[in-house]
Amino acid sequence: MAREFNKNMFIMLMAIMIGVVIITFFVADIVNRTKIDTLTAEHNVEITSIKGKSENFTSNFLRSSVILDQAREYRAFGNYHFDLGFLWFKSALSAKNSSNMNIYKIRGIENCTNAMPEYQNSYLNFGEAKKYFNYTKSFTTYTKYLDILDIYVKLTNSGAKLTMLRYNASIYLKYLTENLTFDSSTNNVNYLMNVTGLLFLFDETMGAYEEELGLYEEYQEEIDEYEFFDEIR
Repeated sequence: MAREFNKNMFIMLMAIMIGVVIITFFVADIVNRTKIDTLTAEHNVEITSIKGKSENFTSNFLRSSVILDQAREYRAFGNYHFDLGFLWFKSALSAKNSSNMNIYKIRGIENCTNAMPEYQNSYLNFGEAKKYFNYTKSFTTYTKYLDILDIYVKLTNSGAKLTMLRYNASIYLKYLTENLTFDSSTNNVNYLMNVTGLLFLFDETMGAYEEELGLYEEYQEEIDEYEFFDEIR
């Protein structure tokens, strides 16, 4: 009887031990699966966040670039009309008869008038592009991208200054052109009134424009040195 009892006890103990091992295995498996699911979920959230930032960065950079291109286009049209206005002004100033002077004068005034809204639109677009370039910085921590975006911000700020200076110069040039008159007694072109102050403002504005243009071109050269476009576009 003792042997049978001991044998039964041994079998029972073995069964219990096997059961404990099996239960422990299943519990451990459940715990590990839970950890894996948790880590996977956290990893997916992180990936989604990184992907979202990357998409937002690219989207906002491209949007900024489009607005910048529009600002440049408006500025180019403004420059076209301003340069023509200045050319007609100088032609009117050196005209040898009243008829030609009046033709040149009208064309000069028209081009100065046409230049001003182009510069105004360019100014607004440079400001909008600057805002989006600054906003784009919030979607990256990459130093190279932040550096190039800072240069873009400086470029758009400089571009806005350029267009405002040329806008003011267009106004001064228009007033100067409107004041031209032909003196038939001397066959020379004169001004209707004293424009000394106006000429000073025009020359000062043109000088400030040339100085700012140098900065604008420096920023553009810095941007061109980066291989940034190949990585973004």
